[in-house]
Amino acid sequence: MASAPALSHPVRTPHDPGTPEAVAVDPALVKRAVKAAALGNAMEWFDFGVYSYIAVTLGKVFFPSGNPTAQLLSTFGAFAAAFLVRPLGGLVFGPLGDRVGRQKVLAVTMIMMAAGTFAIGLIPSYATIGVGAPLLLLAARLVQGFSTGGEYAGASTFIAEYAPDKKRGFLGSWLEFGTLAGYIAGAGLVTLMTALLSTEDLVSWGWRIPFLIAGPMGVIGLYLRLRLEETPAFTAEAAKAESSRRKVPLREMITGQWQALLLCVGLVLVFNVTDYMLLSYMPSYLTSELKYDETHGLLVVLAVMALMMVVQPFAGALSDRVGRRPVIAAGCAGFLFLSVPALLLIRQGSLFAIALGMGALGLLLVCFTAAMPSALPALFPTRVRYSSLSVGFNVSVSLFGGTTPLVVTALIGATGNMMMPAYYMMAAAVIGGVAVWFMTESAGRPLPGSPPQN
Repeated sequence: MASAPALSHPVRTPHDPGTPEAVAVDPALVKRAVKAAALGNAMEWFDFGVYSYIAVTLGKVFFPSGNPTAQLLSTFGAFAAAFLVRPLGGLVFGPLGDRVGRQKVLAVTMIMMAAGTFAIGLIPSYATIGVGAPLLLLAARLVQGFSTGGEYAGASTFIAEYAPDKKRGFLGSWLEFGTLAGYIAGAGLVTLMTALLSTEDLVSWGWRIPFLIAGPMGVIGLYLRLRLEETPAFTAEAAKAESSRRKVPLREMITGQWQALLLCVGLVLVFNVTDYMLLSYMPSYLTSELKYDETHGLLVVLAVMALMMVVQPFAGALSDRVGRRPVIAAGCAGFLFLSVPALLLIRQGSLFAIALGMGALGLLLVCFTAAMPSALPALFPTRVRYSSLSVGFNVSVSLFGGTTPLVVTALIGATGNMMMPAYYMMAAAVIGGVAVWFMTESAGRPLPGSPPQN
């Protein structure tokens, strides 16, 4: 692959007398940081898994009866609305994370996520309170979206700043391992309820159970995060500034990092469009568009996620050996050339064909889930890492990732073309490939603005 223009600080060689002294981090602290960050991500995606897998039921609960497609569109509309406030959450939590510390902000986002998810389980149905039901659902989703605006950027920053340079890809991959674990837990619970409960019971009361579980999960996650110490990179930066309560100018956070922000938006676009397409949209696509048996469709997607979990740490370790760019580029190329064949397999309708097509897309997605948590924080220097990553990540997710189910459903409805999911992923892959071409390799190197870390 051709060399890309450098967007990060150059790495000093061991023979350079100006090389900063390497920092050694306690392995026990690293493991604790990875677990706490991954658990928060797991909780976030537990909610997404539940919401996506039970979307058809939520449409019946919160919106007027009538056209099932309109109900599904309304449900995904509330899903997408939460992403509209994510950049606002990033603008609030990102600078706070760079000012008062990553650990404190991650504790706050955990509380808000748990509260928003728990609240959904308490909302009365449309049949009970009318239009107030969808309005309350929207309000809860906005709370979730606002808190999530500071979650992923903070969690990936936290792990990246704790991880040794040569293991950042492997350790960062556990963040998305938590994502998959949370998704499997949420989707698995919905699948179990779908199999055990009648449609009437599921619509009447069963749908509330997975959302109410978020309460105790949030308490556990908060306890783990409150026990964490601040990252070495932030501690050193705060000491250098003689105060951890320094303000990060908006100009430095955004315009001063515009090249890295553009790369971040492109990388996050391909990462999240494909992620939400496979894990959020495909269960509803199988059921509502292909009329596939709901329980079997859910089980197939769960199996694909389990496969991804197995491969995830190995792909993260591979990104430490061969680099982030080759791994992410392989994912972009795969989605560009294999999206149409994979969706054609899925549309065959047999269990084997659906599993094969979904499995291929899942393995391609691992190229992103394994490498992105370590690649994205390396785009920005320590002083503005949380802030700039929050802005770039959430703007891209809000405009492209979270709207994927809604946009693709609307495109299919407008064109009647059932291949729209494949075309959408291919377009995202082209944009992601351009971003990979220009990004700087960060594997095995110190984070910009930080000394080497062992």
